[in-house]
Amino acid sequence: MSLYQVSNLTYYGGMALDQILLLSLIQGVTEFLPVSSSGHLVLLPALCGWQDQGLMMDVAAHVGTLGSVLIYFRKDVISLFKGSFSLLKGQLNENTQLLFNLMITTLPVILVGLFFEKVVGESLRSITVIAWMGIFFGIVLYLADKYGYLLETVADTTAKRAFYFGLAQCIALVNGVSRSGICLTVGRLMNYKRTDAARFAFLMSIPTLTAAGVLKGYQLTKSGDFSLVKDAAMLMGFSFIFGFCAIAFMMRWLQKSTLTPFVIYRILLGFFILISIYSGWI
Repeated sequence: MSLYQVSNLTYYGGMALDQILLLSLIQGVTEFLPVSSSGHLVLLPALCGWQDQGLMMDVAAHVGTLGSVLIYFRKDVISLFKGSFSLLKGQLNENTQLLFNLMITTLPVILVGLFFEKVVGESLRSITVIAWMGIFFGIVLYLADKYGYLLETVADTTAKRAFYFGLAQCIALVNGVSRSGICLTVGRLMNYKRTDAARFAFLMSIPTLTAAGVLKGYQLTKSGDFSLVKDAAMLMGFSFIFGFCAIAFMMRWLQKSTLTPFVIYRILLGFFILISIYSGWI
């Protein structure tokens, strides 16, 4: 779910348990696997006949997936806190370097995202765009993974490389690209080991998900609609569980395997969406 996918959403009533489970599964898993969450979120209402889940549910899903990153990468999170204190003391070390790098990756997407929201709007968020972007960037991911060397680690990340990762997040503002997918692609193009490219991509999601949660939380406060507190708490909990499992699976998978299965899935999903569009199903 993109940081800038924000709209004035409407509450339609309580949610069934199966709806909460499926929404949390989609949010938790597709946020971290390189398969494009937007494509799945477009298909879900069409397949199930559901109306929009509402702003409070979006906030809960973001908080849940953010929690899964914080807990799984707790050692890195502690390093970021240490880096903050070191920076206040005027000290520069590996912790402050990680902190600086994540700050560098975040700035481009904030600046470009504001422009994207005001100028581009919904023009690059159609279902057709989602399908084609999923296919195209899936192929790019395959080529980057196939021909990239396995050399660099998170510790080797320079400010220049962090900036490239930040630009990758900007591309992900176009629905269907997949934030984790494009960050993995850029990492492999820069010859990062698969696990290190994934680890840095997941760490990059911390400020992104935090900003998304704050932004949507602000909108929720303005709307004053807190009618789904119980459902939101369940969605947050399940999103945390599914997100944590997705991260653990991805990190373990990349220790021994390539990204090809995710590429195949992206391409099949893209063509399925296109067939559904042109057949008039969605």
